[in-house]
Amino acid sequence: MYKQRFENFFETQHQINYKPETMYQMLKNIAIRNENNLAYEFQGKKTKYSELINKIEVIAKALTAIGIRENDVVTICMPNCPQAVDTFYAINRIGAVANMIHPLSAQSEITFYLNLSKSKVILTLDQFYEKVVDARRDCEHQVIILVAHVSDELPIYLKSLYKIKAENKFAHLPNHSSSLDWKQFKSMGENYPLPLPKNVFKIDKCSVILYSGGTTGTTKGIMLSDLNFNALSMQAVKAMDVKIIPGDSILAAMPLFHGFGLGIGIHTCLTNGVYCSLIPSFTVKSYGKTLLSKKPNFIAGVPTLFEAMLRTPGMEKANLSFLKGMYSGGDSLSIELKGKVDKFLKDHKATIQICEGYGTTECVTASCLTPKNRYKEGSIGLPFSDTEFVICPVGKINHLEPNQEGEICISGPTVMLGYLDDEQETAEALKIHENGKLYLHTGDLGYIDEEGFVYFKQRIKRMIITSGYNVYPSQIENVLDGHPKVQYSCVIGVKDPYKIQKVKAFCVLKPGIIPDDSIKNEIKEYCNKHIAKYACPKEIEFRDELPKTLVGKVAYRILEQEEEEKMAEYETIKTELKKSNKKANTKKPKKDRK
Repeated sequence: MYKQRFENFFETQHQINYKPETMYQMLKNIAIRNENNLAYEFQGKKTKYSELINKIEVIAKALTAIGIRENDVVTICMPNCPQAVDTFYAINRIGAVANMIHPLSAQSEITFYLNLSKSKVILTLDQFYEKVVDARRDCEHQVIILVAHVSDELPIYLKSLYKIKAENKFAHLPNHSSSLDWKQFKSMGENYPLPLPKNVFKIDKCSVILYSGGTTGTTKGIMLSDLNFNALSMQAVKAMDVKIIPGDSILAAMPLFHGFGLGIGIHTCLTNGVYCSLIPSFTVKSYGKTLLSKKPNFIAGVPTLFEAMLRTPGMEKANLSFLKGMYSGGDSLSIELKGKVDKFLKDHKATIQICEGYGTTECVTASCLTPKNRYKEGSIGLPFSDTEFVICPVGKINHLEPNQEGEICISGPTVMLGYLDDEQETAEALKIHENGKLYLHTGDLGYIDEEGFVYFKQRIKRMIITSGYNVYPSQIENVLDGHPKVQYSCVIGVKDPYKIQKVKAFCVLKPGIIPDDSIKNEIKEYCNKHIAKYACPKEIEFRDELPKTLVGKVAYRILEQEEEEKMAEYETIKTELKKSNKKANTKKPKKDRK
């Protein structure tokens, strides 16, 4: 199927001239022309393009030395840091497959990812090492653990401070068999006696695995190719319609294990001469401080990030004239938030507006963007070059007319190869339409107007997006229902001013169990062991019974409606309180609410 899709791709006429090359080759070509320019910087330590290529070569040899060959899978379980970037391209350099996972994943989740991908190696940081060791114990095969240390990539003045702080905690690592320290690993590459094989491009090859819920809400490995990533790089720059010059930079705060962070924040930037300021993590306060100190020309992030920027202390008199582009993705940018951000930019001397992108991990990330000089309210913009959006009735393959609502379907060079080891799910997502083209069925509802502008309405599949991460209620409910004191549960997303949505769980306890704070804390601790931190319920509410549909299923939409009504009531009370300056009146709405 893959060969059939791409057999004549490079001979077909496109708006963009795509080349049959790997991600590493695309990076190396730009590095040759920009060898003395910065590729990335981390905590003040800067790396030039020439140095990056040398580091990739050493790591590629080290991977070869420990037995990794073409099509073998190597997992990267890291935040945004140099070792993760270097290893990602080194994996691609030798034709292996990069399996990208969240370092805050629960132990059982890491085991699942390693087993599904059949990873032979996992790279992680010292702070996650023990969790990875525990996850490896339940693996169906042998996995080598590579342990990197943040201090290895810090400038000298920070390295000593870090060692003082963390020396006793991590100095003994690694301390288990089949584990290698990063320095020991790199030395194997430096001493590798043979040249690496030539990097040959294969159009039907999986090079990266990212994770998403697929169309059913169950965790799926998304197989992506070199062409997917390289096409994204070229399409995104054209859609941005901004002149990029050597020395331009981006604040790379979106994580590497996220399609947006890896595809746009890293690969698109590095392969177009934009250097990345790698941000491993941030808070509201630190983000604003970093933004003003780094003065990046480009920012890409989820709406949560831009909402944080609006309320960051110290930004009141900031001059943001250095910005050339600001791009939102990973979740819907509300009309209200866009208006606030655009006003903020204008008030702080920026000459740009925020642009909203739309896409799915099944297309790496963005495949549609609002034009920089033309915004249509409520629209997510125009499709990228060589990418076609059509609207179909849900579950059908016939195309609807403009302004008719249906499922958003996408065809183009960034569409995934399929889901890892899941032909049935792949067949549900990838379908050949009446025109003979292959389309990705996104599971999202929307429509396209007469001018080709795309409008996103809602998700067909039940899903929560919190801070840009996809959370699937059925998975959380499965964990909650496994607790010995929980009879059954229902999980929904509720509005949150910072995260856009937060996870709330409703639990019915087993007979005889009295609901109290101790039970609540017990369930939260249980969740922390089995669910990634970002997906854990932030609220737990106990009920004697949950609403049901006519066929006996839990009516989660009723719970969502109840929460919306409670939020509306809360907003009304808050508005009334603001209108009154008397203490006696401030207590009255609370009394009425009771």
